Amino acid sequence: MASYTSEETKDWARATMRGVCNVLMPSFSQDLKRLNEKAIRHDVRKCKALGFWGSLAVSECGTTADEYVRFVEIAVDEGGADFHVMVHASFDTIDDTIRIAQACASAGADTLLLSYPPTFYPASDEDVYQYSMKVMDAVPLATVIFAVHLWNYQRLHPAELSPQLIARLADHPRAVAVKCEGGGTGNGAHADVLRLCGRKLLLSDPREGTAPGHIQWFGMQWMGTSLFQYFGDAVPRYFELMHENRWEEAMQIYWRIHPARTARAADTQSYAGAHFIHRASWKYMEWLVGFNGGGLRLPTMRLNDAATRRLADAAIRSRIIDKAPGTLADFFAGRNPM
Repeated sequence: MASYTSEETKDWARATMRGVCNVLMPSFSQDLKRLNEKAIRHDVRKCKALGFWGSLAVSECGTTADEYVRFVEIAVDEGGADFHVMVHASFDTIDDTIRIAQACASAGADTLLLSYPPTFYPASDEDVYQYSMKVMDAVPLATVIFAVHLWNYQRLHPAELSPQLIARLADHPRAVAVKCEGGGTGNGAHADVLRLCGRKLLLSDPREGTAPGHIQWFGMQWMGTSLFQYFGDAVPRYFELMHENRWEEAMQIYWRIHPARTARAADTQSYAGAHFIHRASWKYMEWLVGFNGGGLRLPTMRLNDAATRRLADAAIRSRIIDKAPGTLADFFAGRNPM
C-alpha cells in the first residue's frame, strides 16, 4: 500500500515526485499466452539503471485484468522501495478501473494516471468531473490528471480538459499533478493551469523537448509519462543537470539526441489519426537500447522494416547506440524468450 494517508498525499507528492517517469510495457511468452516475468524484471532493472524515478505500467498492451495486476506486482517487487510504479487507469469501464486500480494499490503501486474509457462520451465538463472524482474517491493513490487530444474532449474545451475543470479537480486531496498535453502546440494550457491551481498540482509536460523552458521558467520538478527510454539515460541526466543549474552540460545532451527526438516525432505523426498509441513501435524503440522487446497482443499496430530502420538510424546518429541490435525477427524473439 502507499506510504501516505489521504491527507498527506499532496505533501508526499511535492516531496517525492522529483525526476523523470517513463513507461513500462508488459512482455509475453512467445505464444503470447502468458506474461514473461523474467523479461518484465529485466525491463524494470533497465529503467532503474537508466535513472528513472519510476514507470507507468501500461495497461493498453493486451493484458487481462488479472495479468495487469500481476504485472504491477512484479514491477513493484523488482523495483524496490526506491522505484515508483504508476497505475495506468485505462480500462473498459469505470467499475473495471476502480476494481483493478484498488488491487494495484494493494500490490504496492503508489501513483495513478487518470484516463477515460473509449466509450465514455461526456456531454460536459461536469460529466468528466463526476467520473474523475468517483475514481479518486475510490482509489487510494496519488493521482495525476491527464489532458490529451486522445480523449476527443476538444469539443468541450480546446485544452482537451479545461483549465477550470482541472482547477476544480485540484481540490481533491488525492490530485497531485497534471500531465498537461492538451491545447495543441501552444503553451496556453500550461499558463492557465499554473495560474489557476499551480500551488495545488505539479505540472508536467511529457513532451520532453519542452523541458528546458519548463524547468527554467516554473521549475517543473517531475516529468512524466512517456517513452523517454528511447533516448537511453539522456533524459534523466539532462533533467537532473538542469535542476542543478548545469545548463551547458545539460544542453549538450539535449541537442545530441535531437535526431532521435525528430524521428520519434515523425513516427508519432504517422499514426496520429488512429487516436491510439503505437505500443509496438514504442516496444521496438526501447529494445534498441537494451530492453526486452517482444511482441504484443492484438489489438496492436504492425511494425515495418522501413519505419524501424529510421528509428534505429536516428538512435545511431544521436550516439545513443552504436548499431542496431538485430533484425525485426530478433526484436520479436526478445532478449529473454520463454
